[in-house]
Amino acid sequence: MAQISFRNVTHRYPGTDRPAVDRLELDIADGEFLVLVGPSGCGKSTSLRMLAGLEAVDSGRVEIGGRDVTGVPPKARDVAMVFQNYALYPNMTVAENMAFALQNAGMKKPERTRRVLEAARMLELEPLLDRKPGKLSGGQRQRVAMGRAIVRDPAVFCMDEPLSNLDAKLRVSTRAQIAELQRRLGTTTVYVTHDQVEAMTMGDRVAVLDGGRLQQVASPRRLYDDPVNTFVAGFVGSPGMNLIEVPVEEGSVRLGALRVPVPRSVDENRVVVGVRPESWVPVGAWRSGAWTVRAELVEELGAESFVYAVPADPAERPATGRVVVRWDRRAPVKSGEEIHLIPKSDEVYFFSAATGRRIRS
Repeated sequence: MAQISFRNVTHRYPGTDRPAVDRLELDIADGEFLVLVGPSGCGKSTSLRMLAGLEAVDSGRVEIGGRDVTGVPPKARDVAMVFQNYALYPNMTVAENMAFALQNAGMKKPERTRRVLEAARMLELEPLLDRKPGKLSGGQRQRVAMGRAIVRDPAVFCMDEPLSNLDAKLRVSTRAQIAELQRRLGTTTVYVTHDQVEAMTMGDRVAVLDGGRLQQVASPRRLYDDPVNTFVAGFVGSPGMNLIEVPVEEGSVRLGALRVPVPRSVDENRVVVGVRPESWVPVGAWRSGAWTVRAELVEELGAESFVYAVPADPAERPATGRVVVRWDRRAPVKSGEEIHLIPKSDEVYFFSAATGRRIRS
């Protein structure tokens, strides 16, 4: 059993006013692949390091398999760490790097060799076992670092942005390999990244942090479809949700000629309206009651396009300054052209302008 629990865990770095992690409450199931995601400085790596025993817990406790490990040294936690930097020994071969921790633990050579060969087969490293790190590509080095963790057969894998040093194409292939490997091994894994696309494609669940506090934890689909606040709504998705703060007038909000009714539960005079780029429907200029915006930039991605546009009224602009619309590449639009939009009625979100919390019907 390797269920993980953070119980009201707080960590504050010396000389700082705000905690790096503030009262974190989080349960991770045995065998689950959980991703911690958020912007730089949100506390995700600090949370991982507290789990591994590399950072102290100022208050609260960390449990692994029901055992309180808050004061337990790292080597006694049965946790294997994979770092952003590969940290391989340059004078050792791939096989020697993978077996080094086992050798230090006093494991006999036949068992060390068996584990190294087994991990090498999983990671397609067999032809490279006699090479040294200097003769490997970045992706190969990262697989060796993974293999070094796998041979230990730990209760928990902790991975701290392990793909950050890889190019974009290699990141895509390697993240798929890591996710498949974790499912095959069934080892409880906590994975840290700042890349929300990486988080959404890899995790069984994703925990979103900001300012040291947990904002939401849910499956990738649930996070996308049901964000609890404006931070999650804007962070999850590429591009993120359009968030526009507007006044409430007679039970609805207005964007140009477009009027959208607000939920009956709204009791504020201003709300934030959220619409994802794919939830806008372009209509003809003849259509009354549409929101008219002017295209400023068209981003061509091959299979799809995104139009970045600005409303005529600056008061209707999102916090990012532009409205993003996913566009049909077969109907190109030019910079400077006016486009007319209505949202899909069941894909409009409302948030409190004061707190950022989701307002539900």
